[in-house]
Amino acid sequence: MNPMYRRSMLESEIQKLISEAVSMMRDPRVKKEFVTVSRVELSKDKRYADVYISYLGSEEERKEIVEIFNKAKGYFRTHVAKNLRLYVAPEIRFHEDKGIESSVRVHQLLNELGYDALKDLEKKKEEEEE
Repeated sequence: MNPMYRRSMLESEIQKLISEAVSMMRDPRVKKEFVTVSRVELSKDKRYADVYISYLGSEEERKEIVEIFNKAKGYFRTHVAKNLRLYVAPEIRFHEDKGIESSVRVHQLLNELGYDALKDLEKKKEEEEE
C-alpha cells in the first residue's frame, strides 16, 4: 500500500474518531454543535497528529476551546487508541483553523466591492441562451 495513501486514510479515520469523541464529551464549556474538526495532519513517523478545529464564536471563545481541547488531549488520544489499530497512538495537538474565517472574510470583501458570483453565473447563462 502506498505510504501517502495509508497516511491519508489514517488522517481521515482520526478525524472521524475525534469528531465522535467531541460529541461524547461531557464538558459544559464546550458547545458541541459549534465545534468542527476541519482537518488532521499526521506526521511522517505517525507520532503526532495536528488537529485543526473551527469554532463558531468570538476570538476569545475559539482560543478557550483550543485550550480546553489541549488540556483534554489524553481523552482524545485514548479514544483514538481504543478504536484504531496502531502500534503507538499519535500524540494529538490541537490548533485553531483559520481557513474558514479567511474564506468568510474574503467573501465579505468581495460583496463590499460589488462582486456577486451568482449574478455573474446568471448573466453567463442568459448570454449562452441567446
